[in-house]
Amino acid sequence: MSSTVLYMSMSLDGFISGRDVSPEQGLGEGGERLHDWLFDGEVAGANLLVRDEFMATGAILAGKGTFEPAGGWNGDHHDGVPIHILSRHPKPEWAANWPEVHYSNDVESAAQAAKEAAGDKNVLVHGASTAQRMLAAGLLDELEIHLIPVLLGEGVRLFEHLGAAQRELERVRVLEGDAGVTHLRYRVLR
Repeated sequence: MSSTVLYMSMSLDGFISGRDVSPEQGLGEGGERLHDWLFDGEVAGANLLVRDEFMATGAILAGKGTFEPAGGWNGDHHDGVPIHILSRHPKPEWAANWPEVHYSNDVESAAQAAKEAAGDKNVLVHGASTAQRMLAAGLLDELEIHLIPVLLGEGVRLFEHLGAAQRELERVRVLEGDAGVTHLRYRVLR
């Protein structure tokens, strides 16, 4: 059965991007550092295992704030899987010719559509707002945090707006990767 899995690189102080995110600077000031483990040099060992896992997902679920500053990944996050975007706004004109990109303003229907599209593969979840909304709705199954040994100081925090409700997690695995990254995987307990 398909699971929804948040894959997110995060600084040690909890940021998933630097400050001043824009279309020209999709990860904000200094945010590119969060992905050095994936893009600098040869990907091997634990980093390769994690990369292969998220590349094998069957659909993407992300928020507009992640998708649009990234240029919509040119309509193809990886290998042509369907991309479901949470937004209060309709699909923009610049994405109109991308048939695998679907916009929805309802987190439950977007998650359901992404799971159906993924079949027996997992849904890769991206973005702080999307993760927060899915956690609040009880729709996020697992978290894969790629913890980076850097303090960004400012930017977008991954778990900023969760409210007061405590959520328990079960650690599934811890992998040490090259470039100092630690891959932490947790199951969300309901």
